Amino acid sequence: MERRTPESPLGETEQRLRHLLLCGLGGDARSYHAFLKELSDHLRAFLRKRLIRLPDEVEDLVQESLVAIHNQRHTYDAGQPLTAWVHAIAKYKLIDLLRRRKDTQSATEWDDESELFSASDSTAAEARRDLAKLLERLPDRQRLPIVHVKVNGLSVAEAARLLGMSESAVKVGVHRGLKALAARIRDGG
Repeated sequence: MERRTPESPLGETEQRLRHLLLCGLGGDARSYHAFLKELSDHLRAFLRKRLIRLPDEVEDLVQESLVAIHNQRHTYDAGQPLTAWVHAIAKYKLIDLLRRRKDTQSATEWDDESELFSASDSTAAEARRDLAKLLERLPDRQRLPIVHVKVNGLSVAEAARLLGMSESAVKVGVHRGLKALAARIRDGG
């Protein structure tokens, strides 16, 4: 996987957050507050991807990670990337959660720490709004199967029961709906 350079958006986020943290460690309470607020947006988006089957745990895990980051802030080595340090703390919090739940199937691999700052929660909110606008244009027989299966993560059988449709009709609705969405996106909306 290609590593991002300091000039890339990821590098800018890393640098901005690192600067805020270092200012905060130097006694600037405003900078430290801004660091925690912006970092929480990134952690939330990052953890949502890894806790797809446990969406109710995301906010608790964000808060646990922020508390751990706050408590361990004195261990941050300014010569090292902030991403790696934050990633390690969040990873241990996730592992603790999964151990408590005895559920090792809910998280995906944590092999790319650079992904941590690739999107913030506000970016995710914008994407959800855009998706909602696109989905509004689809007929119910396509929109509802997509929402239940692809967005909410239900199985085809669960969606079929919920919608009062056959499993085949749900599959066809998803297929045709995704095809229509792709065409709209390709054509500019």
